[in-house]
Amino acid sequence: MQKRTLGIVIIVVGILMMIYTGFNYVTTEKVVDLGPLKISAEKNHPVQWSPIVGAILLVGGFALVFTSKKV
Repeated sequence: MQKRTLGIVIIVVGILMMIYTGFNYVTTEKVVDLGPLKISAEKNHPVQWSPIVGAILLVGGFALVFTSKKV
């Protein structure tokens, strides 16, 4: 992968990380299991990051694009 293409991919990821600062996923956990009685609960797991990380990726992507040699 060329530096220019990698830089463009990093720019897109940086923009997306600045717009979407996290996501949630849900898992089902077994709470009670007593023979025929089974109770489960859904548990929410948030994944979050700072928009500053996206800004750093954005700047790094622009640096890769502008420093790459044109072929």
